[in-house]
Amino acid sequence: MAVPTEAASAALANAEPTPYWLAQDGRPEPRPGLTGSTAADLVIVGGGFTGLWAAVQAKEDDPTRDVLLLEAGRIADGASGRNGGFVSASLTHGLANGLTHFPQELQQLHHLGLRNFEALLGSIERYGIDARVERTGEVTVATAPWQVSALADAVDLHRTFDERVDLLDAEAARQLVHSPTYHGAMWVRDGVALVDPSRLAWGLLETAEALGVRVLEHTPIAGLDRDGANAGIVVLGHGASVRARQVLLATNAFRGLVPAIRARVVPVWDYVLMTEPLTAPQMESIGWSGRQGLADASNQFHYYRLTSDNRILWGGYDAVYYRNNGIGPELGQRDETHQLLAGQFLDTFPQLEGVRFTHRWGGPIATTTRFTLTAGTAHRGRVAYAVGYTGLGVGASRFGARVALDLLSGSPTELTELRFIQRKPLPFRPRRRSPSSISPASTPRSRSIAGAASCSTSGRSGARRASRSCPN
Repeated sequence: MAVPTEAASAALANAEPTPYWLAQDGRPEPRPGLTGSTAADLVIVGGGFTGLWAAVQAKEDDPTRDVLLLEAGRIADGASGRNGGFVSASLTHGLANGLTHFPQELQQLHHLGLRNFEALLGSIERYGIDARVERTGEVTVATAPWQVSALADAVDLHRTFDERVDLLDAEAARQLVHSPTYHGAMWVRDGVALVDPSRLAWGLLETAEALGVRVLEHTPIAGLDRDGANAGIVVLGHGASVRARQVLLATNAFRGLVPAIRARVVPVWDYVLMTEPLTAPQMESIGWSGRQGLADASNQFHYYRLTSDNRILWGGYDAVYYRNNGIGPELGQRDETHQLLAGQFLDTFPQLEGVRFTHRWGGPIATTTRFTLTAGTAHRGRVAYAVGYTGLGVGASRFGARVALDLLSGSPTELTELRFIQRKPLPFRPRRRSPSSISPASTPRSRSIAGAASCSTSGRSGARRASRSCPN
């Protein structure tokens, strides 16, 4: 573990406390809020990736469908605008986690994940969304000698699913990316792409509106009620309401509007840094010509990547749960974690001492006890939800949106018949000590994760922080 240093403090000194992605030029103008009463065929609650993909796919399914999307704040304000921009084909939080929970369906889920991955990238291209897509693959690096054998086992598992994957020794790993901390690596060539997540969300917003979706921002929802007269649902805002035939909940880490979400999903906070653009000599000093997404093989791990202008995004390690499912904007900054991350960055790339971080932020992950999405229905099938992606939502949210739309159709589909969908994750146990040790947000693949419902160590500010000493 890195000890905060003067160099780390200097690198952080002028970092803006805001997500880099959302601070870029090109953010759409705010949409109006809901006033009075209105009606729609389908109301989508939540303007992140799940809600946006649901809106687009709903209009692709039926262009005459009246679709209204409601967002409590601004589009992509939550995890969708705060993540690392890793698009993974995995629906099961990695093959190892899938093998644990869904062994009989894993081959099918692997195929569905690849199909969703290609469809997502195809939609970006078809609609002309400037998401800065880079199909890079992913490299997982061993930062301790004992991790090399675990990576070798992971390579064998990937090969059973006919994936292009290589095991690299220390010399080859350090040739790929110049870090003295690497003891080896696993390079998965396909199934991971990098995007600018905010530009993806903004492009999906523009696409949805072009297809005829109505979008309202600054519209928090207080609850749902049955519309007995019209066999529908009333979506209750603050002094406003919408009568809907059907409702799709895409709230993810934020407060669930039905009991099934509240029981099975908890928010955990992940923290991120972004450097200034690297100069040509700095880029040469680190290699990384393949621009792959990177992550290390530790239980508490980092994920990192290059942006289109050669900044380095560096996040992960701490995964912090705040008491009572804390989700407020004041939790987006955590000095001790950002300081720790800055020191660990310089441990990994000592040749970059002197590089400054321009932005620092945090974001909530929605997690479940099996670390995969959960989807279902409520209110006699008039309400559907898809939530709980545990850090893989940039890619899996499109799949979750498709599942929720299929559930609302009332007819069985390949997706709704999956045990992956029909079997719900166990709820988190009500307890005084809150769940912790959850995998950090926006991570590109599965990790061995400590027991979320029972193991924690106290952190500051009412937080619980993951501990390496927790049993796996």
